[in-house]
Amino acid sequence: MSMWKAEDLDRIGKAEELQLASQRDDGTMRPYVTMWVVRAGDDLYVRSAHGPGNPWYRRAKASGVGRIRAGGVERDVAFAGATEDAHADIDVAYHAKYDRYGPAIVGTVVGADAAPVTIRLMPAS
Repeated sequence: MSMWKAEDLDRIGKAEELQLASQRDDGTMRPYVTMWVVRAGDDLYVRSAHGPGNPWYRRAKASGVGRIRAGGVERDVAFAGATEDAHADIDVAYHAKYDRYGPAIVGTVVGADAAPVTIRLMPAS
């Protein structure tokens, strides 16, 4: 995997929402699903607001690859896990970016329950 280009990292990280499509077994992309995205350091993350049973999350974990669109950027990506030490920074990023939506909504993507359903978006090489 390669690193994000600085411009892409900035544009995607500042986008209000991200569209994510996972790849099917036959190589075609599933329909895009819209979600929140945050930047923590030089990485981009998404979390399943409805736990591990959320269909987009299950499909992304199973395929391991897909495509994203956000901030005028469209890229093929791999879906990776987050390191244990990244979760506090990811929570801070979600709060900073989305707290205006209220604790009931932001609470679905922060904290101990959200950590296991975190996906790090890695640019495909």
